[in-house]
Amino acid sequence: MTPSPSSGDEARLAAIVRHVVEALSPNCAVILWTGERIGPDDGVAVRLNDPAGLAHLCLRPGIGRAVTLWMDKGIDIEDGTVFDLAGLGSSRSTREGLKRIRKTTIAKSLPALWRLSRRAKKAEAAGAGAGASGSSKDAIQYHYDVGNDFYRLFLDERMVYSCAYFDGWHDDLDKAQEDKLDMICRKLRLKPGERFLDIGCGWGALLIHAVSRYGVTGHGVTLSQAQFDLATARVAEAGLSDKITIELKPFQEIDAKFDKIASIGMYEHVGFANHDAYFGAVRKLLRSRGLYLHHAITRPAKKDDKTFHKGSREYRAITRYIFPGGELDHLGHSVRMLEKHRFEVHDVEDWREHYARTCRLWHDRLLARFDEAVALAGEPKARLWLLYLAGCSLGFTRGGALIYQTLASKRDKGVSGLPATRADLYG
Repeated sequence: MTPSPSSGDEARLAAIVRHVVEALSPNCAVILWTGERIGPDDGVAVRLNDPAGLAHLCLRPGIGRAVTLWMDKGIDIEDGTVFDLAGLGSSRSTREGLKRIRKTTIAKSLPALWRLSRRAKKAEAAGAGAGASGSSKDAIQYHYDVGNDFYRLFLDERMVYSCAYFDGWHDDLDKAQEDKLDMICRKLRLKPGERFLDIGCGWGALLIHAVSRYGVTGHGVTLSQAQFDLATARVAEAGLSDKITIELKPFQEIDAKFDKIASIGMYEHVGFANHDAYFGAVRKLLRSRGLYLHHAITRPAKKDDKTFHKGSREYRAITRYIFPGGELDHLGHSVRMLEKHRFEVHDVEDWREHYARTCRLWHDRLLARFDEAVALAGEPKARLWLLYLAGCSLGFTRGGALIYQTLASKRDKGVSGLPATRADLYG
């Protein structure tokens, strides 16, 4: 018969936490489930509310289990946010701190940890994802159909769910997203009468901007029912139903030619196995010398493809909990695929710091309306989104995540037709 955990087991775990905190010497406090505070008397603190879940995490470390604890409030932050915690650091190096941890102390406590861990929930996390290809309708709807009202809590007034463009590090998200939409249109050199396709059109903001400001005829596709419904309504509200059509279907099923095509934050859902088919389909839809704007999150390249595809624990957690089936490319591969499919690459621009700013503003806006988020999606999912947005912002800030806008044309002989300089974009 398996022995039941006792208060003595929790005391053992508490002793381990005290020892580890003392060894690592973080510049924040740790509050135990008993209310005991270890470390500084004030400032940001990590609260550990679930000894069983913590013991399970100690025995079987994994970011998935840590995320589960966060979603269930087994781990929480007091008097601050993830950003406050990330900015604190430690009074000694991690390597030095790890050397101070006594392995014999940990080893003697393993039976207690094992008994405690049996109380922990076996499920790794609620919402493990659709488990399908990132380009599948189920996977797309898992992410975007959390509800339009949920996204309204933190997005700008146009509901643009992709990296904003800042002409200075201000806090006006509405302006930054409008500036982004206009930059896309300027890079594509949109002209009245042209046919413009937005692949993964979201809630229709880019289409409405392009048609109303640049006089093009717009077509958009999405795989999200919630996005399709709201985008269609917004187009009608703007009085542009005769100029914009939106379909709930894969873009590969479109049978038409376009002068200009944009893909903004959609490529992340495609998956490496589908990259050839993706770029082949884009080329088929674009007229000769037509322009294609490729806006996608990437990761830094590694020494070889095997290392790159393995990814970090944080990356695997994001593709499990938020973007089921999603895969991030690296810039070199994206450019190679464009050239392989007979595109000419004209311009590549790094927007990494712009996305760090965007995600930070999204996080802060969601946090300010957290009670409403809980009412709409439940507390576990609302907490997951806060963690996700903070983690993305920190990832872009530190360079673990990147994002590029790449402008290419359908390659052909002769001149490209583009201006001699970028003055029309930034002048």
